[in-house]
Amino acid sequence: MIRLSVLYPATEGARFDKDYYMANHIPLCREKLGDALRGVSVAFGVSGAAPGSPAPYVCIAHLDFDSVESFQQAFMGAAPALGADLKNYSDIQAVVQVSEVA
Repeated sequence: MIRLSVLYPATEGARFDKDYYMANHIPLCREKLGDALRGVSVAFGVSGAAPGSPAPYVCIAHLDFDSVESFQQAFMGAAPALGADLKNYSDIQAVVQVSEVA
């Protein structure tokens, strides 16, 4: 299994609309990525490891696919719509990583 992780760093003064993200962007991901998308999980940062420390990320989303090929094929068609939606929920430059799930 392949996992696309999209991490939104916590940046002072940055904007991230959780409600829009969950109500609109995640459903858009499901629609545009179709059957290639095997699962989605979203976590919103609460704190860092040390008590009282700020969370390093506002949001981390994990999108699962069967293979790199299925991810790439699905994402090629979905990227324009998903990228265009970014301005509707955030001004943060996301960190993206593709990983193999053990």
